[in-house]
Amino acid sequence: MEPSKRINRRLALQTLAAGAVGAATSATWVESLSALARQQAHAHAADAAIAAQDWTPRVLNARQNDAVIALTELIIPQTDTPGAKAARVNRFVDTVLHDASPADREKFTKGLAWIDARSKALFGKDFLSASAAEQTALLTRLSKEGNPDAEDPIGTEFFQAIKVLTINGYYTSEIGLRQELGDDGQLFMAQFPGCTHPEHQG
Repeated sequence: MEPSKRINRRLALQTLAAGAVGAATSATWVESLSALARQQAHAHAADAAIAAQDWTPRVLNARQNDAVIALTELIIPQTDTPGAKAARVNRFVDTVLHDASPADREKFTKGLAWIDARSKALFGKDFLSASAAEQTALLTRLSKEGNPDAEDPIGTEFFQAIKVLTINGYYTSEIGLRQELGDDGQLFMAQFPGCTHPEHQG
């Protein structure tokens, strides 16, 4: 990727990670998951459970996990640096969902089911069976400002949610920090120290 394009991608994704994803018009459950993702992001790089070789999802079933891997990789694909799949963003998503409220988890999993149903309606096959071009076309429909394709709100809300989870998970992973952002080790640490200001100790 050309340096200028990489910088543009960084700026765009970091802006989204900061919460600028139409928060004013986001559904409550999307805002709630987004806030939790930002909280979890601070510990993501130090989370040994996410990096474990024997990791298994605690919320998602195997097929849902595969769908999340595919979706997150479409949002941040591999270029000259690894994408969301290599950064194990699906594990971050599952961790956030585990700590989310049951209602928010249900909204997310309903969104995954909706993606499959919509893919079948448009292309005659579920999302994982669709081609990369078809998968991209569906996500493009969901991301269009103003929703001109009149997609069901559960679909557009779900896309907002997984986009924020993906960006927060990626840019707080070791891959996202070191290889995409060029961190020299100051941002990525084995552990995140607490506040050292005396007035905040207690």
